[in-house]
Amino acid sequence: MQNERRLSVLRAIVEDYVKTEEPVGSKALVERHGLGVSPATVRNDMAALEEEGYITAPHTSAGRVPTDKGYRLFVDRLTTVKPMTAAEKRAIAGFLEGAVDLDDVVSRSTRLLSQLTRQVAVVQYPTLSRSTVRHVELVALAPTRLLLVLILSTGRVEQRLLEVTEEVSEETLASLRTQINTAVAGVVIAEAGEALRSIARPADQPADQPAAAHDTLAAAVAETLIEAMNDHRSDERISIGGTSNLARFGDSFDTAVRPLLEALEEHVVLLKLMGEATAGGLVTVRIGAEGPYQELSQTSVVATGYGPGDEALATLGVVGPTRMDYPGSMAAVRAVARYLSRILDEA
Repeated sequence: MQNERRLSVLRAIVEDYVKTEEPVGSKALVERHGLGVSPATVRNDMAALEEEGYITAPHTSAGRVPTDKGYRLFVDRLTTVKPMTAAEKRAIAGFLEGAVDLDDVVSRSTRLLSQLTRQVAVVQYPTLSRSTVRHVELVALAPTRLLLVLILSTGRVEQRLLEVTEEVSEETLASLRTQINTAVAGVVIAEAGEALRSIARPADQPADQPAAAHDTLAAAVAETLIEAMNDHRSDERISIGGTSNLARFGDSFDTAVRPLLEALEEHVVLLKLMGEATAGGLVTVRIGAEGPYQELSQTSVVATGYGPGDEALATLGVVGPTRMDYPGSMAAVRAVARYLSRILDEA
């Protein structure tokens, strides 16, 4: 009973500190929260929480603020993540479903997440290496110029121009289009590359025999598509939004905001900070020094994976100083990830 009461006091301190941005005293707790005990009992509980390292007293105030350990206990003991309201769910669905392509989806998700949480939102683009091929389109732009369009399960589109030496008929193009899609549609990138290589050089063709015109075209198209599939330059692309929200934490600029602003310039650092994508709707919370970088020891991260079906292809979340609305941020991160995953699944 005593531990549960102290947990209630800790919960009240966290909620008040996040809301007011001021150290919390026992008198304020008694006035704002129906704890059902006397001010003296609350003071005793606060003294015990401080001795155990869950709260601390800033040197300029008689009030108390949560420590990283206190935030961790608060997050771990959340019985449920605060659900989004029906109006919030409708707003999320309407905002994201109006997107026209992957870039638009990611951009909208970033803006939405930063608005919902009032934190810095980070959305990683789906990684190409985990994608499957949805469709390959071959379009003749001119008699000897082709446009190759590779459409992936994540909604990502890769386009390449290919110049050929001989004019390509529509019948030849249609035949090759069918052959390629039969071989690679629904296949993961690594295996799709192997399937394309078999088209480029059929197994029954002797090595010393010159390739026919159709096989030469097939080889050129296959090699171009393989190059597109192996292009990992955008695998570390991320979208960042809501940096202006850090202005709310001006009182801790040097210790919390400045290091985070510097980290926002380094996408590799941000990706490591966000952690690995997790499937199954699991939201992970890293608080302060739990993260991989000592210089960001006053930064917290709330993140989860997203992707079509049950597969997590990338990560999204929010980063900000440890004085964060964890229940609200966790709910928003989970909701946006679910809607984004559904859009990719239905695309």
